[in-house]
Amino acid sequence: MRARLAALVRDVPDFPRPGVLFKDITPLLADARAFAECIAALARPWRGQRVAAVCGIEARGFIFGAALATALGVGFVPLRKAGKLPSATLGIDFELEYAHTRLEIHADALAPGTRALLVDDVLATGGTLLAARQLLDRLGATLAGAAVVVELESLQGRARWPAGVALRSLLRY
Repeated sequence: MRARLAALVRDVPDFPRPGVLFKDITPLLADARAFAECIAALARPWRGQRVAAVCGIEARGFIFGAALATALGVGFVPLRKAGKLPSATLGIDFELEYAHTRLEIHADALAPGTRALLVDDVLATGGTLLAARQLLDRLGATLAGAAVVVELESLQGRARWPAGVALRSLLRY
């Protein structure tokens, strides 16, 4: 199954800037069977883990996060770029591998103690997942862990993730 999914992830050299090899997941998304298999595989380790909400990170984390929330039978909470959420927010500024950005969550998105799962498409340097984790901490949520479709091992993002907190990746490059 993983080999079939990996075959649907396309390499795009020099995107979004020279020297970056982008892992394009749109062919995987376009294949209904593969996408369903991907969501089932992402959900498997979290069943029975008392996850109460899935938090998807903009933008492609929304795709996987919303589908994963449905598969787990829980609600979906978006973590968005600055200025995209209509109500009061909490935010955090952080560095990406090739940019500086801000991530926000509604201030009332999760009640303290809510057991939440973070979801994104790619784990690269780990900055985005770390920022998302910090936002959940500020809300008082309990972090169940994180799930990503693709992990770029050479960028060592996993090293920034706290020891003892589950981080599951489906495909590793």
